[in-house]
Amino acid sequence: MVQTTVNGKAVTLEVDPATPILWVVREQLDMTGTKFGCGIAQCGACTVHLDGTPVRSCSTPISEADGKAITTVEGLAGDDGVLSALQQAWIDVQVPQCGYCQSGQLMSAAALLRDNPQPSDDDIDAAMRGNVCRCGMYNRIRKAIKIAAGTDQADSSAVEGAEA
Repeated sequence: MVQTTVNGKAVTLEVDPATPILWVVREQLDMTGTKFGCGIAQCGACTVHLDGTPVRSCSTPISEADGKAITTVEGLAGDDGVLSALQQAWIDVQVPQCGYCQSGQLMSAAALLRDNPQPSDDDIDAAMRGNVCRCGMYNRIRKAIKIAAGTDQADSSAVEGAEA
């Protein structure tokens, strides 16, 4: 039995303690925002926060979450459903193309902004390094993070400017 908190709600889970957090969140808790990418903790698509630290949920057993808090991409929005500034910036800049990696990208970016509210380009690159975007939207990701941090402004050229 594992007792944890997921997106602020206490849950008790009767699952094999070796089951990866990814599969517990998706299959037991029906939160499908977290994606399976590579299964070997290399691409970042499955990133969630465990007590505030980004972890690869495809390779982190649920036993690691016992007594701790898990936050998934569904937990970034407020309780009232209002998107976080980061999520809104993601939309404003039109970051996703295929969108598959985006939940992991958002979770890594959220941890970055929590720890460093005014990140430089180098800070962003370092924090996001482990997240692969097969569509190559890295410049848009950086722009959205800067907008959420208040160090850049969204405007009508946001998408074009993100590519520069």
